[in-house]
Amino acid sequence: MSLSVDISKKLGKFRLETVFETSGGVLGLLGASGSGKSMTLKCIAGIEKPDRGRIVLDGVTLFDSEQGINLPPQKRKTGYLFQSYALFPNMNVRRNILCGLRGEPDKMKREGALAEIVELMQLRGLEKHRPDELSGGQQQRVALARIIVGSPDLLMLDEPFNALDTHLRGQLQIQMRKLFKQFGKDVLMVTHSRDEAYLLCDRIALIDGGRLLALKDSKELFDDPESRQAALLTGCKNVIDARKSAEYEVEVPAWGVRLATARPVRDGLCAIGIRAHYYSGATMQNRYPVRFVGELEEPFEYILQFRYENQNDDSPDVWWRLPKGDRGPEDPAMLGVAPADVLPLYE
Repeated sequence: MSLSVDISKKLGKFRLETVFETSGGVLGLLGASGSGKSMTLKCIAGIEKPDRGRIVLDGVTLFDSEQGINLPPQKRKTGYLFQSYALFPNMNVRRNILCGLRGEPDKMKREGALAEIVELMQLRGLEKHRPDELSGGQQQRVALARIIVGSPDLLMLDEPFNALDTHLRGQLQIQMRKLFKQFGKDVLMVTHSRDEAYLLCDRIALIDGGRLLALKDSKELFDDPESRQAALLTGCKNVIDARKSAEYEVEVPAWGVRLATARPVRDGLCAIGIRAHYYSGATMQNRYPVRFVGELEEPFEYILQFRYENQNDDSPDVWWRLPKGDRGPEDPAMLGVAPADVLPLYE
């Protein structure tokens, strides 16, 4: 399976310009609200029409502005889970899900598929309930079941776990990983959660201000985001201006330190990123005196805020995140960070 997207669309002052390709697996569209993630899905589904460009799914052209092709949504063989669920209010769960099997003439196959998806999505016992009798999470699972049961060529999910409580979200994410593998076709998933993207997606496309910033394998993107904005979108708490001082060294003027890197530093360096959990009191490399100025306590971790000995007064505090069990009776006088954990960033 493959999907090729090269489109642009203008909405007021906002302009979507996105180009990417997939070849199976799960691609996450990660970005802040209003970045263009959902609009990208709507253009692929045929709900919105791009101003120009081309969309091809598994060799079939869904949209081509030059050739005048714009297939209607029902002919695109895509399944799209809306954030609003879009369930039929006058139908119960059973009938809503069966709408996804309208093309299956065999009654036994319809009933078998219905029973399987009801079990998978933990909806047993709710088959006779109408949408207004369900919780938000239950409604979302019904909507997802209706889409998946129809076996679309492309599955698109817009914040699929947003309405679920923490416990159910975790359970369903585990099931969804198995379901994605069974589906065996392209999956696009919009999310603003970096943890969700890392857990469920083989590759991640970072979208900011309507433009694609990066598209990499999930682990590679978090290990080496490359750009300042990509580092911020993947949750890096310590991003600071820096300049190249040697092939494997950077200078951070605001902190008053020089840091060795494991990656060669290219020309055009603008900043470095250090994730909050990368610091350690035991690491001897890139080790400098620090002064702790604050802390935040979470259920299982501490976030300690510190400043380097020669840090500029007008620069923000640096963050160190550590598990509660790893904190000693006294905070260390010096902290270090491994060269591999110093991330060179470029515009």
